[in-house]
Amino acid sequence: MKKHLTLLLILCAGFAHAQSPSPAAAPCQAQPLGGRELFLRGGMNGWTAQDDFAFQYQCDAYYLNVALSGPQEFKIGDAGWQGDSSFGNSPSGQLVVGGQGNVRLSFAGEQTLKFSWVDAKPVLSLGPKTFVDPKARPVTDPVALSLRFDSRASAFKRPFGAVVSGTPIDFAVAALPGVRKLTLVIEKRRMEGNQEVLEYQELARQPMTEKATAAGSTWVSSYTFDSISIYGYWFEAQVGDTTYVLQNNRDSIFWTREKGSGGLGAVGFMPPARSAIRRFRQTVFDAAFKVPDWAPDVVYYYIFPDRFRNGNRANDPQPGVSKYHQHTVELHKNWNDTPWVPNTGDGSDAQYNNDFFGGDLEGIIQKLDYIKALGANTLYLTPVFKAASNHKYDTADYKTIDPGFGSNADFSRLTAEAAKRGMRVIPDTSLNHSGADSVYFNRFANHGSAGAFQGGKINPSSPYADWYSLDASQTEPDKQFKGWVGVMDLPELNKASSGWRNYAFRNKDSVMKTWLDRGAAGWRMDVAPWVSDDFWREWRSAVKGHRPDALTVAETWFDASKYFLGDMFDTTMNYIFRNTVLEYAAGGNAQSLYPNIELMREAYPPQAFYALMNLLSSHDQARALHQFGWHADTKSAKTIAEAKQRLKLAVLFQMTFPGAPTVYYGDEVGLTGGDDPYNRATYPWADQGGKPDADMLTSFKRLIGLRKQYPVLRRGTIDAPLYLDANSIVLLRQYGGQTAITATNNSKHAQTVTVQLPAALQSKAATLRFADALGGPTVTARNGMLTLTLPPLFGVVLLSVK
Repeated sequence: MKKHLTLLLILCAGFAHAQSPSPAAAPCQAQPLGGRELFLRGGMNGWTAQDDFAFQYQCDAYYLNVALSGPQEFKIGDAGWQGDSSFGNSPSGQLVVGGQGNVRLSFAGEQTLKFSWVDAKPVLSLGPKTFVDPKARPVTDPVALSLRFDSRASAFKRPFGAVVSGTPIDFAVAALPGVRKLTLVIEKRRMEGNQEVLEYQELARQPMTEKATAAGSTWVSSYTFDSISIYGYWFEAQVGDTTYVLQNNRDSIFWTREKGSGGLGAVGFMPPARSAIRRFRQTVFDAAFKVPDWAPDVVYYYIFPDRFRNGNRANDPQPGVSKYHQHTVELHKNWNDTPWVPNTGDGSDAQYNNDFFGGDLEGIIQKLDYIKALGANTLYLTPVFKAASNHKYDTADYKTIDPGFGSNADFSRLTAEAAKRGMRVIPDTSLNHSGADSVYFNRFANHGSAGAFQGGKINPSSPYADWYSLDASQTEPDKQFKGWVGVMDLPELNKASSGWRNYAFRNKDSVMKTWLDRGAAGWRMDVAPWVSDDFWREWRSAVKGHRPDALTVAETWFDASKYFLGDMFDTTMNYIFRNTVLEYAAGGNAQSLYPNIELMREAYPPQAFYALMNLLSSHDQARALHQFGWHADTKSAKTIAEAKQRLKLAVLFQMTFPGAPTVYYGDEVGLTGGDDPYNRATYPWADQGGKPDADMLTSFKRLIGLRKQYPVLRRGTIDAPLYLDANSIVLLRQYGGQTAITATNNSKHAQTVTVQLPAALQSKAATLRFADALGGPTVTARNGMLTLTLPPLFGVVLLSVK
């Protein structure tokens, strides 16, 4: 039995009564937890295990220097969230080994965290920065510091970005004289799960050849990547008797465990552990990788069906009749109610995810003309298959539309009506887990007698028995199967089961093929990282074999390069884009944020990059307006007006950038809301007593309309920004003989910037004229220089005038 230890959180002012978080002089102790590395994992790093938040064990404790401000929520855990090395709050509010709740602390700049054991009890202390990090030793040698490599500059690496397998890549490093030896190190990456497994295996060490230049030396080498994969590379340099590493920079990428955005590298001492090296990453994809031709032109309208529109009250879930596990459902009588949260005094019961509003497929059909008028051409629907909850990720029957949403015939009617309007429908499901309350698992005996966990007991005679990994040696029901991330309502499916694969995608009447035949234009796959790569490879072959132009979209949050090699997915929900654009539009430093975008431009094959599902809001994160400061209790008209303008800025960037912009239902009429369930509020239809924001709707239509009108905004080339400072981003796009310059400004004040146009563009004419598609003045570039005045919290869309 696992021993649960209470974690003592010491927060005494000045630490007058607390142990100082500095290395002690007591006898050293062996590193606990089997030598596993521990990380600070929380909101400050997207809950990922990042090297910059790795504790270092020295003598008697784990130490970590941090530079954080204000309240933070986090846990301490290893890369795989193993229970005996994960520390968080228990349900009673105590901090325990394996606790599921978050630790909450307030930080004040540079400080040291110390994590140790005192009298067999873990102790976490926070105090002044006292730990001397051996990895922080600065490089001072001028020759070592002269080493220079930029993965996005043609002088250092050709060709740019992701490449087709079999493509030779030329590498070059510049340096002052005095480098004794320089070696290009090539490694193959292995990443599994939600980044829990991340390791590199060395493939080649290539000596680089020195060539003298006027400024010093250039070291060159070439390597051909023969097979599709994600690779790592870095440079080992000998200067005098010291070994240095020329590696990726320290930029953090949203939600991504690995540090480094690509571009300009950094020099450091060779670390004791090779795992500490920050690799540049190289994507090598299949020459046959093809994404549907229609993907770059998509504008998604993203719907959480229960909350969009009630078109048929006769199919509403009925309290006392419709069941949620062993309980009844709740139905809001007022469409404009706030979603309920148990135990908050809002009138709900004690169950989560069982309050319904009555939205359905008929409601979506009734509003197809509205969605088309907005400018969207593709519907993305969160799950619509039969399930107990309001979110429907707990699938009860993969081949039946939930009765609260309508019927299978209604789905076919929806896809047919959408097609009449030139629109497509992309449904969503999870092939990683089903619902506990399902035909297949049937924990609550609500679906006949054939479930694999029938009535809470293992049923070896079930036709679905091998669809789950069931452990009869355990006595407690919740320990007899694995719930996805510990959620027992979502039992994990055994993805290795041939029976499950047959049902999911192999058979002629499989889940995937059935709904494609009923009109679906592709699939969005939930929690893709928790499913094995070999499953997705076979799944892709089945889906594309059945419908070659089907679009396959993964739900990933981190750098998704591994899924874009031509053997798994076409593209992904782009949470890196979401965080980057929202933080920028909220006033964040563009120079610090834009490397997130540049990483994707470099790492993703173009066909995947131009199909990225570029969202701003979602059912899993707070809505954009909430992020910009408009909360449920906000009364200030000024704050609300500014939040709305910041959303317009974000949408301007979204609609003029490559990829498929995604509008989460209600954002276009000023719907706000915090974390789940408040981000899942109902659309404020006027005929239901809601108050849609007409001005916001007009702005959305206008910006989507520009994207539709000008192909250069959808399919145009894109390079590094023409201009980038703390507030302004200026981008150049070219397509079909047209040039567009998009420029945004997140300052509350107008900004004037001057940019130099590329030589190829200058050569076309001594003067170039650009008209602002947003109604601003026409501007003229002279001698290759263009001066722009950018309005506060907005921007310009300049189109070349012949």
